[in-house]
Amino acid sequence: MTHLIATFFYIGHMRPAPGTWGSFAALPAAWVIYALIGPWGLFAGVILSYALGVWATGVETRGKDNHDPSEIVIDEVCGQWIALLPVAFGAASAGVSITTLWPGWIAAFALFRLFDITKWGPVGWADRMHGPTGVMLDDVFAGLFAAIGVMALA
Repeated sequence: MTHLIATFFYIGHMRPAPGTWGSFAALPAAWVIYALIGPWGLFAGVILSYALGVWATGVETRGKDNHDPSEIVIDEVCGQWIALLPVAFGAASAGVSITTLWPGWIAAFALFRLFDITKWGPVGWADRMHGPTGVMLDDVFAGLFAAIGVMALA
């Protein structure tokens, strides 16, 4: 079960760039959550993916030298969903379909990947923490920066 969660249903085994694949897979998953539950469902998904991600990552990396193997992508899913929160709440507030705000989806994806890959500021600090919290937290920060960027672009 922990491997299924950590790899987000084995998406983390896709090559090349499993982190990008994980971020990309988070998009349709976010759309499904939004369609079923709305923006607060996506917010709950962020909280749940973070909690499950810390647990699953801890189990998957216990006793191993590599604290952040590339196949673990639940952190990218969590961060990508954070980046999409302004789009979700914006669509709900405007009373339009979330797909109407498609430029926000592109911005959220591109900005999240930018911050996740470059590891600027607190993203890099969290990445250097090691352990399951560091694995998850760097993507939380990248998602927060991307969400701010999405709001600024909107």
